Amino acid sequence: MKIIGLDVGTVRIGVARADTATKIAIPDGFINVNGQEISEIQRKLRLYNSNILVMGMPRSNNGNQTAQSEFVKQFARQVAATIPGLKIYFQDESLTSVEAERRLKARKNNYQKGEIDAESASIILQDFIERMQVALNNQQSLSPASLGEANNNSDNQNPASNFAKEEEVASSKSSKKQPKKKSFMKKIIIALVILLTVAGLGAFGAYTWYEKQLAAPKNFSCKFNSPAAAATSEGSEENPDCHYQKFEIKTNQTIGDIAENLKKAGLIRSDFAFKTYLKLSSKSAKIKAGTYSLRANLSAKEIVEQMEKGVASSEVFNLTVLPGETLKEIKQKLIKLGYLSEQIDTALLKKYDSPVLKGLYDNEGKLTNPAQPVNVALEGYLYGETYQFYKGETVEHIFETMINQLNSVVVANHIEEKFQKRGFSLREGLILASIIQKEAHSEDMSGVSMVFQNRLKVGMTLGSDVTATYAADLVNPNRDRNDPNNNLRVLETDNLYNTRKHTGLTPGPICSPGITAILAVAEPDENKRSMRYFLTGDDGKMYYSVTDTEHTQKIRDYCQKLCSVGL
Repeated sequence: MKIIGLDVGTVRIGVARADTATKIAIPDGFINVNGQEISEIQRKLRLYNSNILVMGMPRSNNGNQTAQSEFVKQFARQVAATIPGLKIYFQDESLTSVEAERRLKARKNNYQKGEIDAESASIILQDFIERMQVALNNQQSLSPASLGEANNNSDNQNPASNFAKEEEVASSKSSKKQPKKKSFMKKIIIALVILLTVAGLGAFGAYTWYEKQLAAPKNFSCKFNSPAAAATSEGSEENPDCHYQKFEIKTNQTIGDIAENLKKAGLIRSDFAFKTYLKLSSKSAKIKAGTYSLRANLSAKEIVEQMEKGVASSEVFNLTVLPGETLKEIKQKLIKLGYLSEQIDTALLKKYDSPVLKGLYDNEGKLTNPAQPVNVALEGYLYGETYQFYKGETVEHIFETMINQLNSVVVANHIEEKFQKRGFSLREGLILASIIQKEAHSEDMSGVSMVFQNRLKVGMTLGSDVTATYAADLVNPNRDRNDPNNNLRVLETDNLYNTRKHTGLTPGPICSPGITAILAVAEPDENKRSMRYFLTGDDGKMYYSVTDTEHTQKIRDYCQKLCSVGL
């Protein structure tokens, strides 16, 4: 049984079709909106002997219907009134044209707008088919859109039930006692027929194309044949392609997303062929979430085989870094996991390449601020998160992963642009965020941020005790915190990291800031724009002041214990 999918527009209507036996939607051209569009749709329905239409129902990013949604519904009413016995379904869609254009760009350089519409229709129809399959698995049915009598014909069929009927008919023809399922090879032949229609190739050419797209993107040999062997053996791979790539599959991630990410990573040749293979082999539901180590010399079938097995827990370990932790604390965690201090120190001195490190190095590869010790160059850039790594993973790769995670957070939240609006470079904003991370609880960070920004504008010192503590630890890592004169010595530490004595920001971050602290710099509390002082009282509340006199009085009133705690 055939189903027709439509991407309804005001200029063109994209068309796609699918067979309930194969369950794969393919583009089928477009129809110009010129007054004859309903007649052309009727011709398509007769051509494919179908009485089922699926129309894309536009939705905004927040899931609401749009003005275009009303246009589609009105058009559906016209179609239903013109074509008797027709069943119309709506399939929610958003940004399908963007996805369609991306797919076309991946396949060829030149394409027409009508091709985008047809590709969009195939995406809409494929989503509908998958929804029908879910309904079938749950023994449910979906009702068509209520558009009048034309949709209520007793002969209308439920596409979900037809999925089941197609399989029942195919099996009953061979044997009543032991129904045989379609062989995997037969499914491949069906897929090749589809590919033949799409690409206009001969049968042999279609088969060749499909097999080629499932092959490994690259052909090379490596010294080690597993991540564990590569991590624990002496020596390293000479070919850079032999280094394993980490590929993460998150819980509830769609097959489409997985295929697209594999294609972007260069681990498969075609996301379309990959998805087709999963559907034909019925392995979509067997893919397991986890972080995999993959190479570009693996075929799509070999990758699927790994993802079916899942990641062996004995081969991986978790590393949790909390917002506010320093390199010193992260180093201790790595040592507990079995890494040597020398390995970690070497990795800390390496120069890494990531957009988020902008401003850390100059054109010659040296630290931009000579006052920052080289062994804490990465302070603030190892983003706090829970990570999963294979046992034996290099410290360098662990650090690269954490730096890249920070970069992802910065990009996703448009942090650099927001910092610039506040007058900070990316690096300056991260430095201030690290100080805020140490100074305040999450709910107070935006207020503390505004106080610090107010002080910077008028040339006051930040006066942050946490920076004085960090400076003292740099100068004397083994200092005696029980020394009665410890606090005085900390506050008097003559180091540029001590903002009690020096104006401006510290030479570098003092810890790993979390997203709340980072956003506090980008979006400070405007209600505190006149405040120049703050303190955390013995009751845990934050108190703000405009003048030093007010601040001193609030110390007497609210901070008898905390304000005398050792630094």
